[in-house]
Amino acid sequence: MRPALSVWGRWTAGFLAFPIAGLVGRAAAGPVDDVMSALVGGGVAGAVIGAGQALVSSGRLSLPRWSVATATGGGLGLLLGAALVGYRTDLGSLAVMGAVEGVLLGVAQACALPRTARLPWLWAAAMPLLWATGWTVTTLAGVGVDVRFTVFGATGALTFSALSGVLLHGLLPPTVTDRAAGSDSLREVDA
Repeated sequence: MRPALSVWGRWTAGFLAFPIAGLVGRAAAGPVDDVMSALVGGGVAGAVIGAGQALVSSGRLSLPRWSVATATGGGLGLLLGAALVGYRTDLGSLAVMGAVEGVLLGVAQACALPRTARLPWLWAAAMPLLWATGWTVTTLAGVGVDVRFTVFGATGALTFSALSGVLLHGLLPPTVTDRAAGSDSLREVDA
């Protein structure tokens, strides 16, 4: 498999962290129906998503930095986004909530990208659209979003991960090719 496709494929497979994060976030905070559940649930879900993304990034993202950034942006973003739409779960409200969460999440994650990242603020600029897309796809797929999840479902996560993986690959050029292990995986030395 070509290195770029391999890296993108692993990142896209990381969509599996989202449903796990949703379950853990809901177990920690219950349904997102008030300030505290949004903050705690979003933060816990963000930590799980961030850890999952860092683990599938082929060493390109720092596990501690990315996890903390995603937890912080996810918690504060869900708090603001959900409160702004009055905790409603119709398609329009979830898209707005996702966009607002994406702003805070994108800024936090852009700050956690390695120093070698090209144009890291493109990541921040893309997250509102991609996070809103995740909620939109999940809602249109017929997932029962009225139970007030902390993060969008697997269909939205797959869409989000596939699109954000293309962007991430463009922003984080590989610096070392790990051919000694017989792998086409790419590793970032400036994590």
